[in-house]
Formats: sequence, structure tokens, C-alpha cells
Amino acid sequence: MSEQAYLEEIVKEAKPLRHQEDLGPLIESLKNKKIVMLGESTHGTKEFYKWRKAISQELITHHGFKFIAVEGDWPPCQKINHFIQGNHGPAELRNAHDVLSRFSRWPTWMWANDEMLEFVDWLRDWNAQQATKLGFHGLDMYSFYESSDEVLLHLKKIDPELASDAAKHYACLGSYQHDEKAYARSLFKAHEGCKKDIAAVLAETLNRTIHSEAEKGAWFDAKQNAQIVLNAEKYYRAMLLGEDDAWNVRDNHMMETLKMLLEHYKHGAKAIVWAHNTHIGDYRATDMVSNRQVSIGGLAREIYGQESVALVGFGTASGSVLASHAWEGPTETISIPAPRAGSIDYALHEAVSRLDSPNYFLLFDKRGNQALSEIKGQRAVGVVYDPAQEEHKGTYIPTSLANRYDAFMFFDRTTALSPIQLNFDRDKFPETYPHGARI
Repeated sequence: MSEQAYLEEIVKEAKPLRHQEDLGPLIESLKNKKIVMLGESTHGTKEFYKWRKAISQELITHHGFKFIAVEGDWPPCQKINHFIQGNHGPAELRNAHDVLSRFSRWPTWMWANDEMLEFVDWLRDWNAQQATKLGFHGLDMYSFYESSDEVLLHLKKIDPELASDAAKHYACLGSYQHDEKAYARSLFKAHEGCKKDIAAVLAETLNRTIHSEAEKGAWFDAKQNAQIVLNAEKYYRAMLLGEDDAWNVRDNHMMETLKMLLEHYKHGAKAIVWAHNTHIGDYRATDMVSNRQVSIGGLAREIYGQESVALVGFGTASGSVLASHAWEGPTETISIPAPRAGSIDYALHEAVSRLDSPNYFLLFDKRGNQALSEIKGQRAVGVVYDPAQEEHKGTYIPTSLANRYDAFMFFDRTTALSPIQLNFDRDKFPETYPHGARI
């Protein structure tokens, strides 16, 4: 298929995006789905947060979506969840800024940013008018020690004896002083690590009988955090010892968490997911499939059926992005260079000169988008980004655009997020580690 045919099909299918009202055709295609996943080609782009927020507000306000699940850790996202539902929790969580300050793992700016401040306030205002409260949850599993602490905290509320038993099992983790890196390194010498003790806590928590409505909330958090501790340990084991593919451990955990949440919100619940394109896109339409790696988007299509799931990718051609040049490095506003010739991003940019708007979206008809089904490179920017290096190596993922997504949002020139300035814990594994380019 020629470059011209690819460009012509983009121009033919493009729907200009100037105002929120222009989202109509996209919302119409999403409103009856069980799961809507909203992606991003970079983690640090303001426009992606702005328009994911706009789409989510439409789906929540007019089409009955019950919760949002994001590429973030469960414990701090639960602080958001309790806050927007009218439960402040600790006295120091007085407002959205206080709640977002609980994101202490680098890069804090993924969720502690100005766009999220506005969205959290909107969610709280929305819930204040509803009998059934909307939820906000984290899908990720990096909170190894935070989640073990949360297990003990919640079990003490419902069963002090069970909490005491769990504390004895988790004592195995104590010698590493809440340092996930130290625990991970220890697996080279002590292969078994704390795996059996961690699994025992989850099994005992799951076997606990709930006797009252008052116990349900604490037990819900306790069992999910116990599951996170188990899966995080498996992730570090896979990352260092190669027992499994660490990427798959993570995306399978995210899928398990999404399934659990859909069951928790009961029959007919509809979910919105925010995550990177590498997670929400269908892995079968990229080179991930040849590497035996999966994605939550592809897994959701397989489990719930393609007609029940909508995958919406987001991309840009140039502008600026919030990122760092190295792990745990200083937060920087980095320029995004023009995309590589022959890439999907390049073709999307070239189409702008023939459209009335620099921003637009595409809706894919799997039978009618032959040109856009062709494999081309698509840029993926992580929290670590050095354009001088990344533009010449793993930044471009071979992708069939029309098969990887159900729709694609394109913003020709974008701007960096505005972060809330917070301190972060350098002893914790950073979110998205170690897959900087693809996450």
C-alpha cells in the first residue's frame, strides 16, 4: 500500500476536533461499551489528560459509567476514591491537592498535576449529587511495601488476630527496611525469598468470612493489597531472575484488577481505563505478539469480546512533554522532534495540511480501513525520554493502527503537563520501570 493511499484514508476518515461538542460521533461509538480504554503516546502531555477528562465526563454524566481505573498504584488511588466519595480519610486530606500529594513514587507528576486537580474536584462534585458513587482505582502493582502496610492496617479493623498472623508472615519483608530494590536483589542469593509467606497472607485474607456491611470496605482493600504484594513479588522475581516476562506479569495483574472491579461494581457495570497506548492498544496488532507479550487492551477484547470493548489511542507529532532523561532524574520539559518519515505519526501530521483543524480523531471500520491496517512504526514515549537517543532505537513500535485501536485521537502539536511539585521516595522502584520507552 502506498504512502499516498495511507494519507488519503486518514484525510477521508478524519473528524476535526475543536470543541468538546465535536466529540459526538466518538461518544456515540463508546456509550454502550462495557469497557472504554483511553490511551496516551506519552505520559507527560497536557492535551491527553484534558481530552481523556472530557470524554470521561461525557461517559459518566450521560451514559452510566461506574468507575475509572488508571495506570497508577492502588493505595494512593484509593485515597482519591475515598475523597471523591465524600470520605476524607486522614484529617490532613482536606482537598484534591492533599490527596494527590499521596503519590510519592517517581514520577509523581503522572497523577499529581494540574489537569488531575481539576478532574478530582469535578469527580467529587459529581458524586455529591449521586446516590450511587462513582469510583476511582489504580490498576498497577508497584506498591509492594505500601500494600503490605495497607493489608495490616485494614485487617486490624476487622480481625486483629488475622492481622497478627499476617504481620508474622510479612515480618519476612522487614529485614529489607521497606526497600524494594534490596528485596529484589536478595532473590539472587535466596531464591525463595518471602514468596510463601506472602501467598499465605492472601490465602488467609480470602478465607476470612465477612460478618457485616461495615467490614466489607476494609476487607475489599485488604484482599486487593494482599494480591498486589503477591504479584509485585512475582514481578520483581521475573524482572531479575527471568522466571516470567515481567511485562506480562504487570499487564495480567492490571487485567485481573479490572475484572475484579467490574465484578465489585456488579452486573452491567461499565468501566473507563486510562493508561499508555502500549497497555490499552491490542498487542496482536503490534510486534508485541511476536515477543509473546500481552496488553490489557488485547486481553480485554479476548475476555469480553471485541464488541464490548473500545480502545482509543492518543498521539501527537511534536511539541513538548514532561519527562526525565534518566530514571528518577529531574523532571524536565523536553521538546518532541518531528516524527520519523514513513511512520504513522508522520502521516497523521501530513494530513493536517489538508484538514481544517490541527486536532482530529479517526473512527475505524475494521472492514473498510484497508490502508490504515498496514504495519508502520508508531511512536511511544515513556517517563524517561531522550529524543537524541530514542528517535533512533525502540521508540517506534510496528503497528496496524486500525487493528490496534477502535479510534485514534491526534493532536498535531502538544504541551507538557504542569506538575504539582512534590517530593518522592528514591528507594522505591519508579512506576513504569523498566520499560521506559513502551510505557
